[in-house]
Amino acid sequence: MSLSAAKRVSTTLSLPLRVADLPNRAGIDFQITPDAPSRKALADRLDLVHLRKLTFSGGLRPEGRHDWRLEGVLGATVVQTCVITQVPVTTRIDTPVTRLFLRKIPVIEAAETEMPDDDTVETLTPELDPGAVMAEALSIALPDYPRADGARIPDAYSDPGSDERPNPFAALAALRGKDT
Repeated sequence: MSLSAAKRVSTTLSLPLRVADLPNRAGIDFQITPDAPSRKALADRLDLVHLRKLTFSGGLRPEGRHDWRLEGVLGATVVQTCVITQVPVTTRIDTPVTRLFLRKIPVIEAAETEMPDDDTVETLTPELDPGAVMAEALSIALPDYPRADGARIPDAYSDPGSDERPNPFAALAALRGKDT
């Protein structure tokens, strides 16, 4: 006997799912494809010029007796401003997304510890929202410094006719010489 997961669909930025209502054997599939006003709201929140396309699809499955695993794929086409030329830059994002929602997160007792490598673990709450995970995953996947093709940072330290960079401390040495 095969268990098939139910599917939930949303055209907004939110798809709240009560954990108590989730099928605890088959889990649930989801598809979030925000409409234009929802994409505009998220673009404004993330300081994007435009958010052309956005989809997040995947599933939420039980992990053990009390925990849940979300696995999905985020797809987006975003337009940001080039940090150098200020022209629009279009980027396509396709990235897998995983979150493990644990009822009990292990407590670290040591006085000093390193940050864990696994950043996918979160505390299980009474309600899970794949839409919130989608927005967070998009903000993480965005290029930090979008650049247009061929955009270069101008070299302010070199003379226009010279290929050699001057010593940046030369100006300080010249100032020091004036005080004596």
